[in-house]
Amino acid sequence: MRKAIIMLLVALFAIAGVYAGGAGESGDSDVYKIGFIGPLTGDNANYGIRCSNAARLAIDEINAAGGIDGKQLELIAENSEGTVEKALSSYEKLAYTDEVCAIIGPVFTGPALAVAQRCQEDGIVMISPSATHKDVTAQAITNPDGLNYVFRTVPSDALQSEVAAHYFYEVLGFRKLASLYAMNDYSQGLADGMAETFTSLGGEIVASETCMVGDKDFRTQLTQIRSAGPEAIYIPNYTVEDAQILEQAAQLGITVPFLSSDGFSDPEIYNLAGDFTDGVIYVGPAQAEASSILSDFQAAYSAAYNGDAPDSFATNSYDATYIIAAALDAADSGDTKAVRDQVAATKDFLGANGTINFAANGDLVASQGVYEVEGTTPVYIGSFQVVDGHIVQVD
Repeated sequence: MRKAIIMLLVALFAIAGVYAGGAGESGDSDVYKIGFIGPLTGDNANYGIRCSNAARLAIDEINAAGGIDGKQLELIAENSEGTVEKALSSYEKLAYTDEVCAIIGPVFTGPALAVAQRCQEDGIVMISPSATHKDVTAQAITNPDGLNYVFRTVPSDALQSEVAAHYFYEVLGFRKLASLYAMNDYSQGLADGMAETFTSLGGEIVASETCMVGDKDFRTQLTQIRSAGPEAIYIPNYTVEDAQILEQAAQLGITVPFLSSDGFSDPEIYNLAGDFTDGVIYVGPAQAEASSILSDFQAAYSAAYNGDAPDSFATNSYDATYIIAAALDAADSGDTKAVRDQVAATKDFLGANGTINFAANGDLVASQGVYEVEGTTPVYIGSFQVVDGHIVQVD
């Protein structure tokens, strides 16, 4: 049966398949429970807050239209504080106490890697809107069904690293790069992936400096980098670290360009380091085509959250929520395997971020966008893919 949600946004749902039976039912008879795991406090809470806000907005819209076959959706948001330990504790509460039918998140890569293992083992769908490490969707499938339960609405680091390296080498013409990255799964994964491809093309990483999340002083690393004479510096980090790196580099008189990753797409960077962002080039999600779905979401989000603007990860979270809702509607059940089967069958889903399809391993089928910051305004250069070993602009 397909009722309220289809009437709400009929163009969104092109999910194939019919429920053919599954494992245990999740949730009570009147409510479908959906979990969320992300940092809601701490230095990088802005990522988790925006993603949870977007998920809650989607659920409020669906419930206002009558829910799913008369049942309401309930979002249960858990604060991971950005740590693996807290994320696993959150998962156990959501899976075993709340009995959610699916999970949005975790938001950061380290927590997502850990929770993905548990989701594969227990057979509970997770869709991360922001965890980009290539291994998030490469966890061993250990559930009795032998099926993949891990998906994401954000491109993988493997794609981002490849596009970034080719763009830096082929389009920008750099031959000597330095990197300064945090020792976490996200930043190190991007730095290592970019370096591997960049050097394979003939480039050189002349300095590779590291830091820890939460560090405040990067002058020693930046001084080492300056002495190596790079043509540009790659900083694939979260907002707080990138902001301090840019400010301290300016204080040291470093004038070479800075390059970054999708972490730079968070608008908080301009509040923290707006005097130092001009000229930064970063690779991140391709810009969604203008659509009524996107504009309506942006307007509704801003109205609901005191004028705040959603970032790309929040948009991914909004889409993930609607994909789960459509899966519940198609399955006519909160059974976790039935929900998984419908999420896996997603085809040409029209979301706020454009058309969404999943590869067999749960990865988003996507290209990557390149942006150049003018002052505090990111300007979209275009969407790129690597085809036959060369960078190709696709829009």
